Amino acid sequence: MLNASWKDLIDDFNQWFQDYLPFLWLAVSNELIPSISKYINPNNPNYSLNNFAQDIGYIQADLEPWICTINRKCQAILYGSPGTGKTYIAEKLAQYLIGCGDGFSELVQFHPAYSYEDFIQGIRPQSQNGILVYPLVPGRFLEFCKKAESREDTCVLIIDEINRANLAQVFGELMYLLEYRDREIPLAGGNMFRIPKNVRIIGTMNTADRSIANIDHALRRRFAFIELRPNYDVLRRYHLKAGFRVEGLIKILQQLNQAIADKNYEIGISFFLTDNLREDIEDIWRMEIEPYLEEYFFNQLKKVDEFRWDEIKNKLWI
Repeated sequence: MLNASWKDLIDDFNQWFQDYLPFLWLAVSNELIPSISKYINPNNPNYSLNNFAQDIGYIQADLEPWICTINRKCQAILYGSPGTGKTYIAEKLAQYLIGCGDGFSELVQFHPAYSYEDFIQGIRPQSQNGILVYPLVPGRFLEFCKKAESREDTCVLIIDEINRANLAQVFGELMYLLEYRDREIPLAGGNMFRIPKNVRIIGTMNTADRSIANIDHALRRRFAFIELRPNYDVLRRYHLKAGFRVEGLIKILQQLNQAIADKNYEIGISFFLTDNLREDIEDIWRMEIEPYLEEYFFNQLKKVDEFRWDEIKNKLWI
């Protein structure tokens, strides 16, 4: 039988444990549950490098340098001629980067009228109770970064057609922050701003619209550039499951791109990634490929005649 002092000590401990148990549980849950919940129930499902490679038709060894570059530089541009799958690959790349985490991805498309006010912040007229006011409103990038601050894992902003806007004007102070990710600076309209460390930016650039050579050098230094060329192996693998023989088509595309003789304007393979290629090929060629060639060879139409549908149709399935 326990003596009185031991019994009193045990009673005191039991009482203390009952009194403070709710507080102990609250402390533990606040500290541990948020950190482990994302691994138990992540916002985004697992999307492995193998899944990524299969979806875009590349091999994993080609993709590993891309991942390394984006994580090192934090911003990259996928660039290439029309039909090289830039936007699709950017979306799949973002899916890989945010997989099994609490991050997110968004897409914005630039155009010639896109402005600093649209992307960073600006004064926009609004009506409040019949009175016209001019509040300072955050743009798309500031809203994205504010949302990213509440997440622990990678968040990806895809800027589609990044070269169609006046980038120096649209980015403003972002030109500095893209290079110095650990700094905070005041914006022109007020407020301090920094880019969260978990933010990644992936741009896509159609070189038929504007080549890298025409991009401002200061901007080029802030991005890594990943070139996409027509990948005929992707076309082969895509149609292998359907049993389509595309060697004839590939041979014609190779000849056509040799005639174009400029990698910025080559014809990509995305035009022909359709499950009904045998039925769609004539329409694709007449309505998409020929008009593109007529524009490119506007003063050499004899070259276009060599690749008219009636000239190449019997060579497609050889």
